[in-house]
Amino acid sequence: MVGRAAEVAELAGAWTALVGAHPVGPRAAVLTGAAGVGKSTLVSVALAALSPAPRTVLRGSARLHSPAPYDWLAAVLAGCQTGDLPVPGPALAWLGQHPDVPRERYAPDALLRLAVRAVRALAGHGPAVLVVEDLHALDPASLNLVGELATVPDLGALLLVTSRLPDDAVSPHLTARVLARLSGTPGAVRQHLGPLPPDDVAALLARAYPGHPADPGLAAAVWERTGGNPYRFGELVAMAGAADPAALLRAPLPDHLRLTASPAGPGPAAVPGQAAGPGPAAVPGQAPGELTARESQVLDCLAAGMSNKQVARALGISVRTVTVHVSNLLRKTGSASRTEAALWAVRRGAVTAAAGPPR
Repeated sequence: MVGRAAEVAELAGAWTALVGAHPVGPRAAVLTGAAGVGKSTLVSVALAALSPAPRTVLRGSARLHSPAPYDWLAAVLAGCQTGDLPVPGPALAWLGQHPDVPRERYAPDALLRLAVRAVRALAGHGPAVLVVEDLHALDPASLNLVGELATVPDLGALLLVTSRLPDDAVSPHLTARVLARLSGTPGAVRQHLGPLPPDDVAALLARAYPGHPADPGLAAAVWERTGGNPYRFGELVAMAGAADPAALLRAPLPDHLRLTASPAGPGPAAVPGQAAGPGPAAVPGQAPGELTARESQVLDCLAAGMSNKQVARALGISVRTVTVHVSNLLRKTGSASRTEAALWAVRRGAVTAAAGPPR
């Protein structure tokens, strides 16, 4: 998997530690990141790399529409044999979202205990993997269950959780608490997937267009256009076709894939490879100029409360370059300070990779 070898190795190491643990207890691996950075793909690659192979893999996610109680467990139960589970039939029907759910009601605490019991029985003696996809989209009951599973002492399972940051969640505060609980468990793995750097985008180009000579300028322009987002890259290749990589610079980007600073109305697509030159200052009430991929990354860092020196270290660029980017951001967002620019980003949802609101 391009650009994620270290992450795959860390997940495999967590699994090895779980298998060799005495006594056996749950371990958590939390993967966060913006949409399209490859969280689900990383999970699939990591599952294939686990050795020894897990005896059981329980995988579930939220419904595509409005979340319902215990969505994650209902998805798991839909693919399992449930006849021998030590859970009363009416409660199991309720947890599984059966269409003919009995009218018998259970207290929330009792349902949570029964849900934990069902997962423990399905996981067996382990080692097992519990895959929780899109934690941010889950209902509160599922969130409570996932948090509870991380602390069950005799559960020999790796909780492999993917999520966007809490600001994008159905239940932001509860999602933040569950992520913190998972990340704070013994031996937990915490990964945040950001955009791919230009070198990895060049590697993706080589795979998508085998036989074509490497072109650093083309790779840089494609990185600028996609922001290093693997999903955007895949969509761009699908629209451009597989004949000529230069078509990646001509293919139109759908509105939802454009890197705009204001979600209220996407501006024109950036001109690939062209640096953002000086322009008129932002006018209050008007959409600012489109941010480049690097400016978006710097803005994420500002929203995380980083200093220029910390931004330079995180992005592998010089402090002087950071200063130039910050100046451009102030101009494009019409902000008087870096703090105001960070608040501007948070209010408009422009932050994609920062670890929370500005400190």
